[in-house]
Amino acid sequence: MKIFIETYGCQMNVCDSGKITHLFASQGYQPTRDSRSADLIVINTCSVREKPELKLFSALGRYIPLKRQRPELVIAVGGCVAQQWGEKLQQRCPGLDIVFGTHQLDHLPELVTAVRQSHKALNSTDFLDCPGGLEVMARPGAGAISAMVTIMQGCDNFCSYCIVPHVRGREYSRASAAIIEEVRMLAAAGIKEVMLLGQNVNSYGLKASGEISFAKLLKLVHEIEGIERIRFTTSHPKDMSDELISAFTTLPKLCPSLHLPMQAGSDAVLKRMGRGYTAASYLEKVEKLRRVVPDIALTTDIIVGFPGESEADFQQTLSMLEKVGYDQIYSFKYSTRPGTRAADYEDVVADAEKRDRLARCQGLQDKISQAVLLAQVGKVAEVLVSGPSKRGEDEWSGRTPESRIVNFPAPVSARAAVKIAAGDIFQVKIVKAFKHSLRGEVVVDAGS
Repeated sequence: MKIFIETYGCQMNVCDSGKITHLFASQGYQPTRDSRSADLIVINTCSVREKPELKLFSALGRYIPLKRQRPELVIAVGGCVAQQWGEKLQQRCPGLDIVFGTHQLDHLPELVTAVRQSHKALNSTDFLDCPGGLEVMARPGAGAISAMVTIMQGCDNFCSYCIVPHVRGREYSRASAAIIEEVRMLAAAGIKEVMLLGQNVNSYGLKASGEISFAKLLKLVHEIEGIERIRFTTSHPKDMSDELISAFTTLPKLCPSLHLPMQAGSDAVLKRMGRGYTAASYLEKVEKLRRVVPDIALTTDIIVGFPGESEADFQQTLSMLEKVGYDQIYSFKYSTRPGTRAADYEDVVADAEKRDRLARCQGLQDKISQAVLLAQVGKVAEVLVSGPSKRGEDEWSGRTPESRIVNFPAPVSARAAVKIAAGDIFQVKIVKAFKHSLRGEVVVDAGS
């Protein structure tokens, strides 16, 4: 039996797809990249923006006809769009066998079994007190050096534009003991780097009776032997505590890299978004971070063309990009999400203006990102090797603690070629900057 999984959206969805792979591996399913040979097709969706939703319907238009040649094929859709649409998704797309919600991931194997037995479509989108699937481990593939660990799910912030609380449910934190046990298992399997995941990791444990704070959880992960690097995402600026900021100085394994969504640089827009902070308070958090970690690499999310955003508001966003100096940004035109408060806002920005602002925003950030990378030339960085470079020719690739990609040739010492494998850590001198990556040379001692 073969399973084909197509994933849209964030790292949470990538992690969930890994969990689905693991669940079905125990039933004898082998992953395949060829949808035409699959016995089970799973599409794991995202509804944060409109584009992934449109991709879903395009994909179903390709996959459902495969059932004409292979009636035993089962097609399932999960994730945020599944949660939002429910059985209406099957009404729109006859032939879709299963719709499963964001709290029902662990029930997918039994749903597939039930469909094969009954030959009837099934829908399972109920919210649960504890989201199903949180305790399912997304086991890394052979030779993997990095792994993602879900520490919480859901969100209680209800930003006016955001669909996440409506489709992922209210905030729920996993027990810290279960998280630590999972990380220990990953370390024993050879994992060097873990990424802790949640819709708002900064508020981990705050609403769970007797649980520890996120900063204390990081300390426990830091103590696990074999783990070399720790990362986390996503952080809400209003919940970035001084305790968490200080963790960057006391925990050497905690990478100096942080995704801190800003969304907009205008206080008026931030208020309409319901973000709970101002541009000044956001900058204050950035300044605190850079006081303790001067070279911390920051990334962010930007929405342009939010309802009511004026040109003056947009200029304040551009100003924030220059003040902060992000490594990179993830920028998007605002798109209405049904069920959110902003869906009822009437002072919409014309699409042509959105496109123009997005282009200007991305153009400015390209210059900033290039300057950040150029500033690395001549420095020596610690690179965790992820594997061979796409260029081949005995080229290797890895990431710095700041998550910058570095490609480099296998070095030759005075006596022999230095052997390299995924998971190795090398000191690499940066010799050139490209648009999205760096090139380096391994620093080899003369006597090695």
